[in-house]
Amino acid sequence: MTTSETLPNTRPNADGSVPIKLLHDRVLVRQGGEDGERRSTGGIVIPATAQVGRRLSWARVVAIGPNVRTIEVGDRVLFEPEDRCEIELQGIDYVLLRERDIHAVAADRHSTAGTGLYL
Repeated sequence: MTTSETLPNTRPNADGSVPIKLLHDRVLVRQGGEDGERRSTGGIVIPATAQVGRRLSWARVVAIGPNVRTIEVGDRVLFEPEDRCEIELQGIDYVLLRERDIHAVAADRHSTAGTGLYL
């Protein structure tokens, strides 16, 4: 690789956002470590191998496209894990979604509007 072919900087910022420009209504999110075992509200440990039905997932928004209207970087969003495209930047896994594929937004700025979620 020559010096004129340098790769773009996609290293995450200190706040977790990614310096990448998405197009149209795309939303780039990073899921937490939710793939392992979970604990129910009653304290029962549910192993990662347990069979569960369709389950929506939460993730943190790290970048948005210019046509995204209701979501901001740093928001937590709820989406269907089966409808996703996974990408890897700098060794970190992300999920690329369209705004219309997001079912709910949880953010502090929505906390005064009842449940804090747009469903």
